[in-house]
Amino acid sequence: MGNAEKRGRQASVDGFAHEHIVVGILMKKYQNVSLVDLPLSTYDIIIVRKQNESEDIIRAQVKTAKQSVSFTGGTRGGVDRQYRSGVKKYRQSTTTSDVVIGIHPIDDKTYELYFVPTILIERLDQDSISINKIRELKENYEILENCKDKSWIVERCVEYGILDSTKEDNK
Repeated sequence: MGNAEKRGRQASVDGFAHEHIVVGILMKKYQNVSLVDLPLSTYDIIIVRKQNESEDIIRAQVKTAKQSVSFTGGTRGGVDRQYRSGVKKYRQSTTTSDVVIGIHPIDDKTYELYFVPTILIERLDQDSISINKIRELKENYEILENCKDKSWIVERCVEYGILDSTKEDNK
């Protein structure tokens, strides 16, 4: 097995492991959390939160974040890049998921989670963001819990300096 193939396999294993780690972390906090077993789904996890008499379902996509959080899906990495499912590259949006969770491995036992709402991704209009630019989103569970509240997210992201308050598209 070649070096590139080993790296590709390890990246695949890391991706699956990171999904499980995120589920475990979120399950400790929210209890009703599950991996999605739908191979063509645009999200990996659902979080079901009770709110008064109803349930709020948050759809989350997990991305390994070494230096940045990627917002794209539909492509294959690793050695086998030929993809025949018919799914094409896309950017996460409010139609595909509610939040992208970047999992940043510090070491083999320590991880940081970055919650990037798709509302923010649509406004940024880019395929990734450096974790240094979204420090305020690290372990920010208030962002996760309000990820579908457009005005609240925009207000917080302007406050954090992630979005420019002078841009018209932030409104």
